[in-house]
Amino acid sequence: MKSRQDRLIAIAMIAPSLVLLAVFVYGFIGQTLFVSMSDWGRGAALAVNPELSFVGLDNFRELFTGFLDVRFRQDLVNMLAFSVLFVGGCLVVGLLLATLLEQGVRGEGFFRTVFLFPMSLSFIVTGTIWRWMLQPRGGVNVLPTLVGLPRIEFAWLTSRDQVWQWNWQDVPVILGVLAALACVVMAGRWWLAGGRKRAVAAGALAAAALAWTFTAATEIEVLPFPEYHGFNLALAGVVVAAVWQMSGYTMALFLAGLRGIPDELREAARVDGCSWWQLYRYVELPLLKPIIWSAVIILGHIALKSFDLVFVMAGPDNAATSVPAVSMYLTAFRGNQFAKGAAIAVVLLALVSVLIVPYLVSTFRSRGAE
Repeated sequence: MKSRQDRLIAIAMIAPSLVLLAVFVYGFIGQTLFVSMSDWGRGAALAVNPELSFVGLDNFRELFTGFLDVRFRQDLVNMLAFSVLFVGGCLVVGLLLATLLEQGVRGEGFFRTVFLFPMSLSFIVTGTIWRWMLQPRGGVNVLPTLVGLPRIEFAWLTSRDQVWQWNWQDVPVILGVLAALACVVMAGRWWLAGGRKRAVAAGALAAAALAWTFTAATEIEVLPFPEYHGFNLALAGVVVAAVWQMSGYTMALFLAGLRGIPDELREAARVDGCSWWQLYRYVELPLLKPIIWSAVIILGHIALKSFDLVFVMAGPDNAATSVPAVSMYLTAFRGNQFAKGAAIAVVLLALVSVLIVPYLVSTFRSRGAE
């Protein structure tokens, strides 16, 4: 057993880190939350001692329902679409590369280094390189001409075309459906795990969410006018650059996972008559599930707070490729609306927390069970 002296020494060793963490992380988070509920920026924002008034959630209400904050709402849509495409692209490309390298190809060390090299670059360097490559009159667009094909006519970073458009008025209905689906998934998991009471409770919550969605939610008027948003095709170039940089990281994760699968499991599956695809589908992929979730969390966190890559590739004033982090920069440091900029930062913090906190809770529970 540890003595009292050892515990005091351990506390003394970690105390400076805890103090710095409390001040420079949670203290600044609290300060940002306080500023987001003030009116800093509506008056003399750059005064030495600005007079702040508490306005509650007014800044958040304006962001989601205000007439002048349509760009922020489009930025949210851009961020969600970018996150889905970026995470999905990295997972698919990384898994494909890891599977190919797992076959024992010649020069595996060389290819592994080549695939990992983009990860060593900063997003600033990556954005600069790909901005040159995606110029409308050069770069990728002229590659087909080298083999006698017509050039590509696509404005990678300047297109104004949108796909998958939907009305912002439908946000309450969409949130209700997502809540119901989440409850259904939890009910299914608890039912399979033997927690019948929890499963029934989750099913009841799902039914209540659906009932609210198709009754009260349809009557909520978020805006006094229809406002359509969609995925801007200009973000395609940013997605390509981001996947190019981070797919090597997911490849390394998947390759380590594949190398960690015991050969005895593969041999047993082959003896049972499994084909290559059945071995991959029913043995290897299920064992890679923890790695997949870890990659989703890490890549999702990177996507939600993306700023530098978008800033360098398309600039801060290109609304078609803008994301909330860029909007926060423009609002706070160009427009001097510090309270609204802080509100955008709090929204980003909430989105990242929704992604990371459940993962951390499940991880701690699994470690406690062990």
